[in-house]
Amino acid sequence: MKTRFCTLLALLALAATGLAEEVAVLDIRTGKEKALQRIVIGFDEAAAPGTVANFKKLVRSGFYNGTAFHRVFPGQMIQGGDPLSRGRSRRNVGTGGPGYTLPPEISKRKHVAGTVAAARLPDKTNPDRVSNGSQFYITLTPMPSLDGQYTIFGKVVDGLDVVNTISQSAADTNDNPVKRVVIRRAKIYPSDAIPALPQPRKGFFGFFR
Repeated sequence: MKTRFCTLLALLALAATGLAEEVAVLDIRTGKEKALQRIVIGFDEAAAPGTVANFKKLVRSGFYNGTAFHRVFPGQMIQGGDPLSRGRSRRNVGTGGPGYTLPPEISKRKHVAGTVAAARLPDKTNPDRVSNGSQFYITLTPMPSLDGQYTIFGKVVDGLDVVNTISQSAADTNDNPVKRVVIRRAKIYPSDAIPALPQPRKGFFGFFR
C-alpha cells in the first residue's frame, strides 16, 4: 500500500512538472533473484522531442528487453541501453547501439537526482555531441559538470531507490556490475494505468519459481 501511495504521489508530481503523460516502466532483475524491481521514467518532450520519440519507439519494439545496466557509479549514476549487454561477453559492452545516432537536443535542463539523459561519445571524438541511439544514463545526485553537454529527456518519477541500489552493485574494473542487472521488460503506459509489479510465482511445494 505504501509503495502504491508513493507511486501516486510521484505521478502527481510528474503532472505538476509538465512532463508527458506517458511513462516508461522498466522491470529489473538482478542476478538470479526472482523478485523484480521497478523504475518508472517520465518524459520531457518539450526539451527533447526527437529523443523521447526514439526512446518510446525502442521500448515498444522490445529493444531494451534483456539488456543490462553496464556502468555503475555508487550514489552517482547508472548507464544502460547497449544491445551488446545481452551476451555473455563483456569485451565490447558500452560501444553498441541500434545502428544510428541522434541529433543533440541540449537544453537548459539541469542534472538533478533522477535525471535521465542520452549517453554519447566524448567531445574529442564527437564534437557535434550527437547522442547514442539507445544508451542512456540516470543520475542520483546533481551533476552540474554535465549540464549543457548532454540531451536530457526525462526523469525518474518512481524507483529512484532502485537506481541507487543498482549503483551500489559490486562491479568489475570497467564499472560493469558483476551480477547482471537486466531490464527484464520495458513498456510504455499511460501514467494513470501502470499495472502492479509482477510477483514471483510459488510452485507446488511453496518455492518461488
